[in-house]
Amino acid sequence: MAFEGLSEKLQDTFKKLKGNGVLTEEHIDQAMREVKLALLEADVNFKVVKTFVKDVKDKAMGEEVMKSLTPGQQVIKIVNNELVELMGGTGSKLTYSSGGFTTYMLVGLQGTGKTTTCAKLANTLKQSGKNPMLCACDIYRPAAIDQLEIVGKAVNTPVFTMRDSKDPVEIAKAALKEAEIKGYNVLIIDTAGRLQIDEALMDELVNIKKSIRPHEILLVVDALTGQDAVNVAEGFNEKLGIDGIIMTKMDGDSRGGAALSTKAVTGKPIKFMGTGEKYDALEPFHPERIASRILGMGDVLSLIEMAEESYSEEQASKLEAKIKKNQFTLEDFLEQMAQIKKMGGIGKMMGMLPGMNNASLKDVDIENSEKEFKQMESIIYSMTIEERQNPSILNASRRKRIAKGCGQPVSKINNLIKKYEDARKMMKQFNNPKALKRNKMFKGLI
Repeated sequence: MAFEGLSEKLQDTFKKLKGNGVLTEEHIDQAMREVKLALLEADVNFKVVKTFVKDVKDKAMGEEVMKSLTPGQQVIKIVNNELVELMGGTGSKLTYSSGGFTTYMLVGLQGTGKTTTCAKLANTLKQSGKNPMLCACDIYRPAAIDQLEIVGKAVNTPVFTMRDSKDPVEIAKAALKEAEIKGYNVLIIDTAGRLQIDEALMDELVNIKKSIRPHEILLVVDALTGQDAVNVAEGFNEKLGIDGIIMTKMDGDSRGGAALSTKAVTGKPIKFMGTGEKYDALEPFHPERIASRILGMGDVLSLIEMAEESYSEEQASKLEAKIKKNQFTLEDFLEQMAQIKKMGGIGKMMGMLPGMNNASLKDVDIENSEKEFKQMESIIYSMTIEERQNPSILNASRRKRIAKGCGQPVSKINNLIKKYEDARKMMKQFNNPKALKRNKMFKGLI
């Protein structure tokens, strides 16, 4: 889970701070020492940490904060605002050419997931109505062209290649011409990487940049490399001039130092973050939402967006009609489980709920919950169509037959039926993702 270590330490620090009815300078100093240590342990750049802590302390010691009725909460608000500013203030979106045709050039070192990110970006752009084409300009890494063709096929996006050419500039120029002729409006260029920044790499990238004049140059960095990622970003920006950053493997980075340092060090925003291996696991980077997650305040907006993306209005209307007629079946229940899996599973969803800090999540066996999903699926698939559509007929003998068919004990079948009954009662409130905005559970949070 991204920022897990940092989030846990900061939340513990502020829990103690809120326990003091009246704050003193000593309380602030102690809290800031713990914040500083937490940030350093998260591998945040030392200079960034020093400036961050100073800014927070200066604002926290203000008379308006110290004399407020809730000084502890005021300090947390200051930290939240400073975290948001540290990561860029507001989300930075991709920009498009006013001429109607846009070229993105993806650069980075080897091993950062650049080629896969090309496909993820294409998939994201297609969802927003764009018509992209990929271009293979990595002529050095073995099978790099083959890999781009594979990932391109996976997201149903054409890939331009010139296997006989040894000139990346020639390939990029030809791809640009081909894309325009065939009616594509976005060209994504996958460039070569190296194990480290060197003169030959930069010369090649500069030449491609000069020849095709990309609308944006996006640097792909690996979040797991921490400050190395920040140093790489600084190096690429100085020599090439980048427009934004895509930070991969954020789902595996429990520290988060790279995400918190990059904007402050390079001045360039993080535009996307990779959150998994699937081609739809590329999320816009929203500093305000990330800060909220770090401080345990949840990310309800992202949760709602995920729900709306995975659940169509037609599905919601159909389900709502069934519920009103009391026709919510086990097949519908199975569909709801599939939607939860599509949204990233229970763990990801719970991590976005307010109050669900790391301590809370430790009490939830996420792994077993996911296994339980699969068990419930096997149970439902072992039922007849009549039993799925009318669970009230599931007497003892039928449950024994189902248990034998799916290899689960009868207690598991009983547990599934109970969960189904509970879900049926709750579905009236939660059958439409947009209803989350009106539900009193979330009132005042969004």
